[in-house]
Amino acid sequence: MKTLSSLPRPRHSSSPRRSQRGAVLYVALIMLILLALLGVVGMQVAGMQEKMSSSYRATNLAFENSEATVRGAEDAVEKIANREAAGANPIVGSADIGQRCDDGYDPAVWVRDANLGSKPLVNVRQIQSCIQGEGALDMGRPLDVATPVYQITGYAADSNADATSSSAIDTVFKL
Repeated sequence: MKTLSSLPRPRHSSSPRRSQRGAVLYVALIMLILLALLGVVGMQVAGMQEKMSSSYRATNLAFENSEATVRGAEDAVEKIANREAAGANPIVGSADIGQRCDDGYDPAVWVRDANLGSKPLVNVRQIQSCIQGEGALDMGRPLDVATPVYQITGYAADSNADATSSSAIDTVFKL
């Protein structure tokens, strides 16, 4: 029977470094490169989402400002119609309300040609005679006094200083 000391020993090379090839080092470097690429892509996605949310916020703020302009004009028109005091700084005065039906008014053209400065713009037209047909058809006057109907177009931006988004709203307002 042979003892452990009599068994042949496996031969090793003279230097243990010669048998190592560095595969773990290459795998680790490839993994680091992949993680760095994932980090760069993640930063780009986060930046794009931030730009999208900023644009969404600016658009909503412009819409809300435009809606506030229209609501302020409706309030001012109602006070004018009821002969109430309009307050210190009304958005619309009685001289600002247009009365013509055949002027070819188009809200899209008005907005395109408008010069939006530091404050919102509003255009108010009294249109009850336009929608009853008496203006164009000339078929006589109605027997009852028409309830006042107004077309109000409001145009505003998201900011007064450095606007990035603007919005227009066109409404019909009946007293």
